[in-house]
Amino acid sequence: MNGSIQEYARIGIVHFMAYPACGGGDGPILESLAALTSDPLFEVLEVTRMNDPVTRKKARALAESKGVELCFGAQPILLGGGLDLNHHDAATRASAVEAVKSAIDQAEELGCHGLAVLSGKVSEDINDAIVRLVDSLTHLCAYGESKGVRIVLETFDQVPYGKNCLIGPTEDAVTVSHAVRNDYPDFGLMLDLSHLPLLGETPAHAIKTAGHHFVHAHMGNCAMDDPSHPAYGDNHPRFGAAGTRNDVPQLAEYLRVLLAEGYLSKSHRRILSFEVKPMAGETSEEVIEESKRKLEEAWKLV
Repeated sequence: MNGSIQEYARIGIVHFMAYPACGGGDGPILESLAALTSDPLFEVLEVTRMNDPVTRKKARALAESKGVELCFGAQPILLGGGLDLNHHDAATRASAVEAVKSAIDQAEELGCHGLAVLSGKVSEDINDAIVRLVDSLTHLCAYGESKGVRIVLETFDQVPYGKNCLIGPTEDAVTVSHAVRNDYPDFGLMLDLSHLPLLGETPAHAIKTAGHHFVHAHMGNCAMDDPSHPAYGDNHPRFGAAGTRNDVPQLAEYLRVLLAEGYLSKSHRRILSFEVKPMAGETSEEVIEESKRKLEEAWKLV
């Protein structure tokens, strides 16, 4: 492809995945953010909870001083707490909603204008569970609107060795988004190349099905063929790691569809973020640099 991919997208990275020690709200948050904000490729950093209010204040100041946008990922809060936005028990579901509301408060404090969530576990009563999820998301959108924070739902797998989430197939995600957008039209969906093999979906199917509901894109990889693989399931190994599904050819195809469907555009540069995690023996810095190189190679094939 002629020209830089930065002409078509704002490249980002999921901070708490690249630096997993930060996922619980502590760890080397400021040091790692400083390294990422110094990288001219990254215009967006996706962060999660930061337990120390001073750290939150410094993180926002750092991002603003570098002209880098922060987005908030509430996925670690939901997953780490075993929280479920579509649980059949009303009190359990309300606990999940309250946890995300607290995350929205932090997102506002950090200057984030977007916050991502995921659905709870898939269950036999799928249609009723979708209704419950829509109800939870509607409450979160109302709260987010009062804080200037847009809510985005990320699609995940439905396999027992992954996250086994209700949403799930892109068709169901669009059903949810249609319902939520009746009241909150800025709601949208996040698609992740890492999750598409686990869902049994191609980039063309997922992106075309999502259509205008698709507002945020992730790039990543998964391992799903060998249960003994150290990154088996939804664990975001580096591109091209042995025994994994996505490398330069798959990333290039994803980019081609993103371009063809108008997600990548010079007139509307949307977010395109890496979600990669170091495996044992790998450093965050090595995985980040390798991801950047793979993106450059893939873009040349588009």
